[in-house]
Amino acid sequence: MSWSTASDLRAQVMRLWERGELLREGLPQDSGEPPRACLPEEEGEGAQSGEQPSDAAADTTAGLPAGRSRFPLRLSLKTPTSDDITRRFDAVRAWVAAISATPHVRLEWQETRHRVQGSQRLPASAWVDRLDDALAWIGKRAEHARFRALNAETATRQPLLLPWLAKRPLRALELAADWSRLIDVVAWLQAHPRPGVYLRQVDLPGIHTKFIESQRGVLAELLDLALPAAAIDPARTGAQQFAARYGFLDKPALLRFRVLDPALGLLPGAPWPDLALDADSFARLRLDVARVFITENETNFLAFPRVDKAIVIFGAGYGWDALARAEWLQHCPIHYWGDIDTNGFAILAQLRARFAHVESLLMDRATLLAHEALWGREDSPRPADVSRLSAEERSLYEDLRDHRIRPSLRLEQEYIGFGWLGKALKIIQPADDFQPHDG
Repeated sequence: MSWSTASDLRAQVMRLWERGELLREGLPQDSGEPPRACLPEEEGEGAQSGEQPSDAAADTTAGLPAGRSRFPLRLSLKTPTSDDITRRFDAVRAWVAAISATPHVRLEWQETRHRVQGSQRLPASAWVDRLDDALAWIGKRAEHARFRALNAETATRQPLLLPWLAKRPLRALELAADWSRLIDVVAWLQAHPRPGVYLRQVDLPGIHTKFIESQRGVLAELLDLALPAAAIDPARTGAQQFAARYGFLDKPALLRFRVLDPALGLLPGAPWPDLALDADSFARLRLDVARVFITENETNFLAFPRVDKAIVIFGAGYGWDALARAEWLQHCPIHYWGDIDTNGFAILAQLRARFAHVESLLMDRATLLAHEALWGREDSPRPADVSRLSAEERSLYEDLRDHRIRPSLRLEQEYIGFGWLGKALKIIQPADDFQPHDG
C-alpha cells in the first residue's frame, strides 16, 4: 500500500521547517525576506480518490506575494483507489480511522458510491489550517518563538541584518545564545570603521578575542551587510584575512632565515643564527649576501650546509607577499628548492611572479630519476603558470601533470640525498655573473 500515513503528512511539514519556510512565515513585510516557495494552485473541492496533489514542501519557481501566508496549508495526500476498496476493504477502513486521528490536521471528505461496497465517505484532502498547528505538530513552537524574538531584536537594533535572518533562519537559531553579542560587535564596528587596533582591543562587555575569532565566518556575513563599502577591503577574503578585511591590525607575518656564513656577523656571538623577523623588518635588512636559498622543508632548512655570503629562508608555500616587500632581494641571486611535483612547480611559478630571476634547485629530471626508489604520491595536484617555468621545468611539470612517468608522481625534497645538494652548490654560477633584475 502507498496510501499516505500520519508520518508522511508530518514529514511534509518537517521539510518546510528544515528549509526555514515555517520560520519565515509571518515575518513583517519589511524584514528583507527573500522569495519563498509557494504551494501549487489548489484543484478545487473534492479531489478524486487516489490523486496525489503536489508535496506541500516541494519547491516551485514562483515566490509567495508579500504578505501572503501559505496557511491554510494543503498537504499531499494519497488515498485508496476504487480497486483498493474492492480488494482491501478492511485495510481501507483501518486507514480511514488512523488518518482521521491525526492531530492538527483537518480533513475534507468526499462521498463516493462503490459498485460493491455502496456509499463510502473517504478523505479527499488534508490541511493544516494555522502556523501554530504546524509548529505544535512538529514540536517547534519554542524555536519559532525564539526566532521571532531574534527578529524583533534585530529589527530594533540592526535592521540592515534582517535579510540575513530571513535567508538563514535555522543558522540564526543555532546562534541564538550569541546573537546579542554578535550585534554588539557589528554596532562597534559601525561606530569604529577600520579601527586600526587589534581584536584584543575591542572593549565590549562580555566579548573577548576568542569569541570574535570563533565567529569570524558569520560576523563577516553580517558586517558585509551592515558596513559601508569604504569600511571593507574586498581583496581580503576568508577567515584568515578577517582582520585585514575590516581594518584591524593583525599578527605580523614572520620570515624565518638562517645565516650560512659566520663571516656575515649578523648577530655577535652567534655564528649560525636562526632568526625570525616581521616582513617590514626583513625588508629593511642590509645584508652583505651574495646568494639566497629558499626551501620548503624545515629539516633541509636546519641542515643546509655552509655557503659563503649566503642565507637560507624557510619558505611559506604559496604565501610570498611578505617576502616580496624585501626590495633588496631583487638584486641578489635566489635559488628555490621545492618538491618535484605539480605543487612544487606551482609554488616556483608564484615566487617568480615576485622575483623573476629565481632559479630552481634540484627540481630537474635527473634528480627525479636518480631517486626513483623514493618516489611518492601527490594527493592534490595543482596547476602552475607554465609561462613562468623554463623549458626544462615546463617539460617535467607537464610530464608530472599528465601522469606520463607515473600517476600522481611526487619526490619530496627531504628524500633527496645531501650529496646531491653538495654537488649542486658547487656548480652554481659565481655571484659575479649575476645580472640584477630591473623589474
